[in-house]
Amino acid sequence: MSDDNGAWLLALGPAGAAALYWAIYRYYRNTDKSHAFERDTAVEAKPVTGDDRKTGDVKGVRNSRISGDNVKAYRQRVKRVG
Repeated sequence: MSDDNGAWLLALGPAGAAALYWAIYRYYRNTDKSHAFERDTAVEAKPVTGDDRKTGDVKGVRNSRISGDNVKAYRQRVKRVG
């Protein structure tokens, strides 16, 4: 048996890896697609609505936390979906 019969099998590994890398790259990067961000994501501007009414003052803040926060109760903040 000569070495020429198994050489194609040895070359198949790097060639297959390169093909897989290129396929994944093209899938995630979408290099073959065209996208015009400015045209496809256009948002029409509207006039600003609202008023400048003062709602209150905060003076002499001593507490560094807000009363009723749930920072440490992560099981209440994160709920299972489904």
